[in-house]
Amino acid sequence: MPLRALARVNLAAIERNVARVARELTGGAGLCAVVKADGYGHGAVPVARAALSAGAGWLAVATAQEASELRAAEIDGPILVMGALSGAELPLAVAARADLVAWSEPFVAAVAAAADPGAPVRVHVKLDTGMGRLGTRDRREALAVAGRVVEHEPALELVGAMTHFATADEDPQFLAGQLAAFAPFVAELRKLRPRIVVHAANSAATLRGSACHFDLVRCGIALYGCDPFNGDPAERGLEPALELGSYLAAVKLARAGESAGYGRRFFARRETWIGTIPIGYGDGIRRALADNCEVLVGGRRYPLVGAVSMDNITIDLGSEPSGAVGDAVTIIGRDGLERQTAEQLARRIGTINYEIVCGISARVPRAHHRDGEPA
Repeated sequence: MPLRALARVNLAAIERNVARVARELTGGAGLCAVVKADGYGHGAVPVARAALSAGAGWLAVATAQEASELRAAEIDGPILVMGALSGAELPLAVAARADLVAWSEPFVAAVAAAADPGAPVRVHVKLDTGMGRLGTRDRREALAVAGRVVEHEPALELVGAMTHFATADEDPQFLAGQLAAFAPFVAELRKLRPRIVVHAANSAATLRGSACHFDLVRCGIALYGCDPFNGDPAERGLEPALELGSYLAAVKLARAGESAGYGRRFFARRETWIGTIPIGYGDGIRRALADNCEVLVGGRRYPLVGAVSMDNITIDLGSEPSGAVGDAVTIIGRDGLERQTAEQLARRIGTINYEIVCGISARVPRAHHRDGEPA
């Protein structure tokens, strides 16, 4: 009998996606692989190693803990912590030798206080050009932060300037406005530090065009083979790296009028066979997919019927018993001529592929391989 649930991650696919994205880069831009949220659910450490081996020069995460976990795995090279850090988290980030993002002088002072004088902390200054989250909207304040790092904090080193695009996947006009707001900040900062590393692009912006590339691009979703525009990854030459599967744990006859699942949402209209699959919202299968999804068994599609529960879902196998206990079930991935992508699931429930793959819970084991061979 197979495992209850399993996410298989093809590291060779990630390596090919890294190479595919790298072919887009212009002007000598480098590639930063974003491996936050446990590598978007794919496993941060093995993904980081695969990305670096395929040519990425940087890694990016969101938290100090994520940076620390990469260092504990003996992963070297620049690691950028992109998220906000509290005073309690700063020592962990500094100990991980992480690059940090700053946008206020008080934070710069706090970083300097936590720094080891013998190992300067590398700092990137963030200008908010339209995302409206982290960073300062005031270019003068951002320049003052950079000046504070350069002129008054010997324990710090100014190495980067950054912004983040809000609509690269859907609104090129707003993206162009953000670029226009970022350009004068970059020009002034280069006077202070000519060799500063400038970066702004996420996956969508990277694939939009060279105007967003600068010195470095920060790619996440595309490296996992998911389309940053939530379309078909194959149309952009991307190869999904993750497959999510389970198996048929039970196959039973439902007579007309009999129900399946919590709340009796499904009633058999005629005699049919119901397959129970031991995976549910505790594993990341969204409840909104109830009666709104299909799975693959034996190269064929079968509808999910009834409620998604914490540990089980049920499918309608039809009037003939077309599946048997132990048969493999594919939720994300390919089975024969059929395939189901994270993007297809996302569109069914009005969300994005990021949420589908990141939502696969930690209780689903990850098996890493390279084109079928153990990694």
